[in-house]
Amino acid sequence: MEENLYEQRTDISTLNDAVINIRNEISKVIVGQNKMIDLLMIGLLCDGHVLIEGVPGVAKTLTARLLAKIIDTNFSRIQFTPDLMPGDVLGTSVFNPKEAEFEFKRGPIFSNIILIDEINRAPAKTQSALFEVMEERQVTIDGMTHFMDFPFLIIATQNPIEQEGTYRLPEAQLDRFLFKVVIDYPTLEEEINILLNQQSVVQNTLLNSVRKIISPAQITAYRNIINEVIIDQKLVEFIARIVNGTRNNPSLYLGASPRASLAILRASKANAAMMGRDFVNPEDIIEMAIPVMRHRIILTPEKEMEGVSADELITDIIGKIEIPR
Repeated sequence: MEENLYEQRTDISTLNDAVINIRNEISKVIVGQNKMIDLLMIGLLCDGHVLIEGVPGVAKTLTARLLAKIIDTNFSRIQFTPDLMPGDVLGTSVFNPKEAEFEFKRGPIFSNIILIDEINRAPAKTQSALFEVMEERQVTIDGMTHFMDFPFLIIATQNPIEQEGTYRLPEAQLDRFLFKVVIDYPTLEEEINILLNQQSVVQNTLLNSVRKIISPAQITAYRNIINEVIIDQKLVEFIARIVNGTRNNPSLYLGASPRASLAILRASKANAAMMGRDFVNPEDIIEMAIPVMRHRIILTPEKEMEGVSADELITDIIGKIEIPR
């Protein structure tokens, strides 16, 4: 009886097939980093930006380039530096003597998938220039509004070790990232596979072997499918309790915003669809809660001195809430 009910609901087979094909294509070049790849795909399907924190050399840039190639979209990379100005990112008005008027020259942010390397290296003035474009997918310069092309995904990276010459991202900007993905070193087995893959083939050859899987039009269709994924009211309440638990926790100076609740909801639906289900279960919510909230909460100075991490606190908060079944 349950099987019949399941068959009558949302058909997610096309989305599921596309996800499997994307994973297979990326695995031709990238060894491991499955969690990062899945979260990047969820970010794309949920129309959300992703912040990646990891040491140099763990394939952050390469994965972003691969994603753009697989989706058949444009890709641009912006290296943030202390002397970078807002106009270097957004674009600027240039006088055209032939027309005797100013015309807007688009900056590198006008692309589909944009990799911002070391986002915390640019000063606050340049970081704040991203606020409007990240949230509203538009840029206003000289009173004129310029809209971004679809799809639009910012993948920003920062190095957790080297802090000299960096500027801490303001909480308002961090809140605009759907996920913060923390990447560790590959395992010994993965590193051996990386060496074996690279010893006989040039990286550009591997990149050229990757084929296009989906189009921007298909992304729109997949987002519509995700909207149809079912979530029980008890699970919606479960999300609200998790986020609310960060706001009255004595170990936290700042709790998560309502934007975090919406992010967990959307990401849980996308995760369920990518796993081949048209319904959300508690495990989807628990899995998405940490990458959604780890950058949205601030620990008290005492807890930071004790070496407690945001991930540990979120896990502890979830552990104290009854999981609905």
